[in-house]
Amino acid sequence: MTRVCLVGSDDVNLRYELVSRETARDALATYDLAEPYANTVALETISLGSAVSLLNDLNWYLVRFADAALVLEPSVSDEEWLSRELAAAVRDDEVSAEASARYLKVYGVTAENELVEPMFVTRTGHELPDYDLREVEDTLRVRVTESEFGA
Repeated sequence: MTRVCLVGSDDVNLRYELVSRETARDALATYDLAEPYANTVALETISLGSAVSLLNDLNWYLVRFADAALVLEPSVSDEEWLSRELAAAVRDDEVSAEASARYLKVYGVTAENELVEPMFVTRTGHELPDYDLREVEDTLRVRVTESEFGA
C-alpha cells in the first residue's frame, strides 16, 4: 500500500478544511483518514499512481491549506517519503527509485508530534547529517527533486 500524508499550513486546521468542502470530502470519502502528526491528514491508497491522482484531485485545496503533500511508496523506500513532485516523476518514469535518494528534506518531529523546520541535505554516502535546527524526538525524511532542493 502507498501512503499519503498531507501537512497542513500553520494557520489552518487541515482536516477541517478538507472535510468541510464537498469536492474534497467526496475525493476522500473512500479512505480511512488518520493524523500521524499534528495538523496532518494521512491515508492509504492502492498504488503510487492512485496516490498521485488523488493529490491532483485535491490540488485546489492543497495549494490553499497544505504546506506539503508526501507519498510513502514501498517500492521506492520503506522509510523515506517522496515529495508530491518526486512521486509524480517516479510514477511517470522520469526518475528511477535509485536516483530519487540524493536530495532530502528532513523534518524534525517534536515530543508533541509536530513536524517542524525542515532541513535540506544532500546524500553523499550512507550516513546523513543529524538534524540540528532544534531539539527533536525524531525526524521524518522526505526525498525531493533537484529543483525542490534548490528552491
